[in-house]
Amino acid sequence: MANNTEDHLILLPHHIRIILMTPIIQTTNLKKTYGDVTAVDSITLSVRRGALYGLLGPNGSGKTTMIKMLTGQIRPTSGSAQVLGREVSTDPIWVRQQVGIIPEQETPPSFLTAMEYLDLVGSLRNLPDLRQRAEWWFDFLDFADKKNVLCKDLSRGTRQKLMLTQAFIHQPDLALIDEPLMNFDPIMQRKIKDFLVDYVKSGRTLFLSTHILAIAEEICSDFAILHKGNLLQTGTPKDLYDKGMSLDEFFLHLVGRNYA
Repeated sequence: MANNTEDHLILLPHHIRIILMTPIIQTTNLKKTYGDVTAVDSITLSVRRGALYGLLGPNGSGKTTMIKMLTGQIRPTSGSAQVLGREVSTDPIWVRQQVGIIPEQETPPSFLTAMEYLDLVGSLRNLPDLRQRAEWWFDFLDFADKKNVLCKDLSRGTRQKLMLTQAFIHQPDLALIDEPLMNFDPIMQRKIKDFLVDYVKSGRTLFLSTHILAIAEEICSDFAILHKGNLLQTGTPKDLYDKGMSLDEFFLHLVGRNYA
């Protein structure tokens, strides 16, 4: 028998094949307005499982609003969003329990220490081995000396490390990250970029928003470009390379053309 992908897929149970083929994120005409302002305008987007998907756009393009709708933090004005096969507006708590989330602004509770915050996260996620997992992250991100410091007294970079830890400590199949490297020095940025790439190689999916094109160009397998709440383009960096164009060049050309 020929050794090809289709032959192996046939051997999989039907329900598993359906899961693997179903997008991990699917939006249809997703829209959010605030009064007369349209933050996200009727976006239809599909994210395949196993992608390191970059949501790109200038500041104010609607990226953070998209992530908040995908994680059930805000309700869309119209349209739908499915994450892990569930309608987010119908089951937002379930979605937030399953995924990892790093918000744009790092906001661990000020009145808890770093370890107390992770204890809280572990109890909410029913992680019996929370302390072991936490120690791995304290060591990996080099902030074990801050575990008993109140969150309000942590530096911005350390708070970002803590938010990264809480998002990945339960090893979610999907994590949604808003500007993941904002407060890190170059050495820590490299460590985290390598972690994100390896995380996807392990079979999981990442959806990150950023306006830093170098990050997306280096690590993303797929991208979507937003501008003023509108979806301008989806594709892969490889598609652009094959056409002799970098993601940076393409982005500036596309957004610049629509900047007025």
